[in-house]
Amino acid sequence: MNPKLTIFSWSMYDFANTIFSMNVISLYFALWVTIDKGAPDILYSIFLSGSMLIAALTAPILGTLSDHVGKRKPFLITFTSISCIFTAIISMMNHLWAGLICFALANFGYQIADVFYNSLLPQVSKEGHTGRVSGYGVSLGYVGTIAGLLLVTPFVLKYGYRAAFIPTGFFFFLFALPCFLFVKERFKNRVVSFEKIGILKQTFTKLRHTLTHIKNYPALFTFLIAAFIALNAVNTVMVFMSVYIKKIVHFSDPALISFYIVSSTFAIIGSFVVGFITDKIGPKKTLSGVLLLWCVIMILAMVSFHQSMFWIIGPLAGISLGSTWTSARALVVQLSPQDMIGEVFGFYGLVGKSASIIGPLIWGLTVWAFGGLGLIKYRIAIFILLLFLGLGLMILQKL
Repeated sequence: MNPKLTIFSWSMYDFANTIFSMNVISLYFALWVTIDKGAPDILYSIFLSGSMLIAALTAPILGTLSDHVGKRKPFLITFTSISCIFTAIISMMNHLWAGLICFALANFGYQIADVFYNSLLPQVSKEGHTGRVSGYGVSLGYVGTIAGLLLVTPFVLKYGYRAAFIPTGFFFFLFALPCFLFVKERFKNRVVSFEKIGILKQTFTKLRHTLTHIKNYPALFTFLIAAFIALNAVNTVMVFMSVYIKKIVHFSDPALISFYIVSSTFAIIGSFVVGFITDKIGPKKTLSGVLLLWCVIMILAMVSFHQSMFWIIGPLAGISLGSTWTSARALVVQLSPQDMIGEVFGFYGLVGKSASIIGPLIWGLTVWAFGGLGLIKYRIAIFILLLFLGLGLMILQKL
């Protein structure tokens, strides 16, 4: 198989799944819940966090299982399909609670599939090129963000937020097909019998061993702690950015779409460039610089009141988002024993998804607790995210 075709096909999955993350998690489903249905932020937080909790508990088990089986793609295809199907079904739901349940199932599939997509990175990249290949994927992913907005927004402007979900599910699956078809796994054939429960027993035994002995990998352990704390802030920004901008800065829907397109354009550039920087200076130094930039962004967002300032904040946030995933993914590969890639990415998924549980819940609870202060409650929530970023950056320096 042509290596360039393999890398491009693998990267196209990033293109595909960011269509989901933008149109569903970050934008239209959040707005459908909070604006169309008038539900409080905390309700969306609960269903998002609930699906993340289930994904967090499941990801390490499935990641370890994939190591034993010697296959990633069957898991990737299965959970991507689950996400696409339930995303489309949301459009058919008029009731808030039914929509929330379908969203939780779609998000669960999306989050689990991402574990197996990331686990394919060492197979599609040469040693020493992991950072730049990771950057290609993230960069192309943000091209997918723009493409997803341009493809889906006409349905939304004509029929409302609920119309976003059928086309989002369709385009997610369509653009994931190159990865399904053209990425070939390079595992040696493993003889695995499912007639007995031995494979599951081995999976849980290895998982329990890793949980009890993870401190034998001190650098990996330190990174996972730092990532958990910092990603509480990053993941929450992704979820509630559209709500913050609509309610605090009063962007119109067309302006909000333009804001995301501009931000995503800078994310493309940032993730592409940072991929090379990561290979040059190392993923730890790169990720440290990215988290420092996040702190600056949070301070600006907290004190800014005028729309014009957010046209600076948006591009900076785009650069930081793309750079976060590029450098962090490369750092996971660098710190992981080669025979534990799937398992470690499962734990990395556990960390990211746990952060996606706690961060949005803290946001929702903060907005609820300080409801009497009016819109100031949102700025307090931003300040709390800043504290998480600062602490994560401090711990990362101990790696």
